[in-house]
Amino acid sequence: MIETFAAFWALFLSAVHFTAAVAVTVHAALHKRNSRAAIGWIGLGWLAPFFGPALYLLLGINRIQRTGASLGLADKWKAAVVDNDGAAWPSGPTMGAEDISIGHSGFVGMDLLVERITGKRLSAGNAVEPLVDGDEAYPAMLQAIRSARRSIALASYIFDDDAVGRSFLEALSEARKRGVQVRVLVDAVGARYSRVRMIGLLRAEQVPAEQFLPPRGRRFFRYANLRLHRKILVVDGETGFTGGMNIRSGHLLSRDPAYPIRCLHFRVRGPVVADLLRTFAIDWAFVRGELLEGDAWRLVVSPCGGVMSRGIADGPDTDADNMQNVLLGALAASQFRVRVATPYFLPDDALLAALKTTALRGVSVDIVLPGRSNVFVMDWAMGTLLGDLIERGCRIHLSPPPFDHAKIFTVDGFWSLVGSTNWDARSLRLNFEYNLECYDVELAAKLDALVDERIRGGRELTLAELRGRPVGLRLRDGLARLLTPYL
Repeated sequence: MIETFAAFWALFLSAVHFTAAVAVTVHAALHKRNSRAAIGWIGLGWLAPFFGPALYLLLGINRIQRTGASLGLADKWKAAVVDNDGAAWPSGPTMGAEDISIGHSGFVGMDLLVERITGKRLSAGNAVEPLVDGDEAYPAMLQAIRSARRSIALASYIFDDDAVGRSFLEALSEARKRGVQVRVLVDAVGARYSRVRMIGLLRAEQVPAEQFLPPRGRRFFRYANLRLHRKILVVDGETGFTGGMNIRSGHLLSRDPAYPIRCLHFRVRGPVVADLLRTFAIDWAFVRGELLEGDAWRLVVSPCGGVMSRGIADGPDTDADNMQNVLLGALAASQFRVRVATPYFLPDDALLAALKTTALRGVSVDIVLPGRSNVFVMDWAMGTLLGDLIERGCRIHLSPPPFDHAKIFTVDGFWSLVGSTNWDARSLRLNFEYNLECYDVELAAKLDALVDERIRGGRELTLAELRGRPVGLRLRDGLARLLTPYL
């Protein structure tokens, strides 16, 4: 009897595993555009009974269809906001191909590419100011919040309950008490980095605050891997901030935090601020079902600088692959110099091939990575692809501690991309990101200087060093590379 019962359960479990593995195979074959990701998930589904299909259900399926995009809330909100002259949706002065060719003829096609991807023309007359670490960014952001008269829109992946987070909490609460319309959006997974979640503290101060896609119950499987990684602050429809910096004490290096994190943020003024607010409004409408309308959310944008800029929203919904195509286009447009600084570097085959081809064309390609990141498995996985890049002419530089979280991409001392996107699958395919594309020699020079500073303070990784590592480490890295679709 016991043997019969055991045989039945063995057969039953085998049938369940077979059915689940077939389901993973069929779904991945039909819906995964990246063949390596499809093969990885299918292999995991067959070779890891129950665990593999469960992991695919949790992380491998993109089910989201954001209400803010799919129901046309962007257009409704656009029609509800007016500028000082009463005109709908101020786009600001734009620049055509003939204007861009003055700075760099090779980027005429790049402008056309991104315009077709985003549906937006470049806006002229913007000021984009780099703010290094929390020591420069937080005082500027807090000052803007404290001086707000009408509205504050804030989105962040992480908003910690620490000294820095409490400073923002106090400033936002005071703004609400003096009649400013305040809206705060924090990613639900990022909120869990803190023991006491800031959402509850904000609500206790009667500040309207929401979590983006809280993964609990059935929603855990639907949204566990689709995170709001954008960092956006817009005050009075006039001044914006964006970049890669979360709200947490680790970025305030002058305070000697326990876990210091270098990063880069940007203060933005001019017509492109309208796009920052538009992106926040769509996300807020999705989460809260509220349109940001009325005089409090009126845009006040006018030319105030020399940067031609355009916002690029990217995510696993209607904006999928925007950033991937932008990166590929910029590499193709490059003529003499490419600079990349990123905390996480696991690009797919297309981006790797583009980087190698760019270097083989004679373009100088410098890639700056942290000597050690905060995700050790990712460090291991990167080890298998860096040698091939070096062999094709790319230079890899490793920056020393503290962990460098800055995201910088410049081309030919003229074109820059700044924002929240990392060079890995999670940022390029799974997260909701926001970046600014900028055409300006002065801004590119400032960013190149920051990259040069990192290069001088770090060391160049050599092919001999990579090949001279013990076999055990190289095997470890090769196995970690198999996890690339999931990192």
